[in-house]
Amino acid sequence: MIIDPFFYLCAVPAILIFGMAKGGFGGGIAVVSVPLMSLAISPIQAAAILLPILLVMDAVALWSFRGQWDRPNIKILLPGAVIGIVLGSIGFRYLSEDMIRILIGVIAVLFCLNYWFKPSSAKAQGVSIIRGGFWGAVAGFTSFGIHAGGPPVNMYLLPQRLEKSLLMGTMAIFFAVVNVIKLIPYSLQGSFDHTNLLTAAVLMPVAPVGVRLGFYLLHKVSEKTIYRICYFFLFIVGIKLLFDGGQGAWSTYF
Repeated sequence: MIIDPFFYLCAVPAILIFGMAKGGFGGGIAVVSVPLMSLAISPIQAAAILLPILLVMDAVALWSFRGQWDRPNIKILLPGAVIGIVLGSIGFRYLSEDMIRILIGVIAVLFCLNYWFKPSSAKAQGVSIIRGGFWGAVAGFTSFGIHAGGPPVNMYLLPQRLEKSLLMGTMAIFFAVVNVIKLIPYSLQGSFDHTNLLTAAVLMPVAPVGVRLGFYLLHKVSEKTIYRICYFFLFIVGIKLLFDGGQGAWSTYF
């Protein structure tokens, strides 16, 4: 089990933030979790520790949003996600930890910039097999490696302007299935060793607290305020990971 206090200083808020997103508060802010944990451990280990915890969050989210999901979108997104997971299981093994840090940093920074500068759409978009399949595959790929499937799925679902509970229920179904599928390649790659499983077990009680906290804050605190804070810190963490990954890659290859 990991005993480094700095790791838990990063991991506990990371899991709380992920849980809040699962609970319907903050949506895409879950992308901050692996980058935050990557400040203390490798991104690969952070993803392995998080996956069992995410399954607990998924169970709570499924119960909370039971019966509220959009069937046509799920039918389109999931096949693409399976393709993305397969590609991720093949591709991520060829990336060094520094390259993964750079990848996470790029995703984090671009997601922040997209949030801050994206234009508002004047017309709601409809269901699309092409767009849904593409963003589902991207979500499966990024979700496999760093549990960052939220931004790609948001890029497909948010322009549809679904009712809030329907949106969150669709996300809950999608990621519950995706995370269960990810257990197969994670197990085959030996990600669930004793250290990772014991550490996940210690952190497990934080998961339902985060989900319930998300439900509570959804009605008590300005979502815009929380978004601003989370995206600011996500941007800072992304820049830090880009710096660390770039520095490591430079020393390795040059």
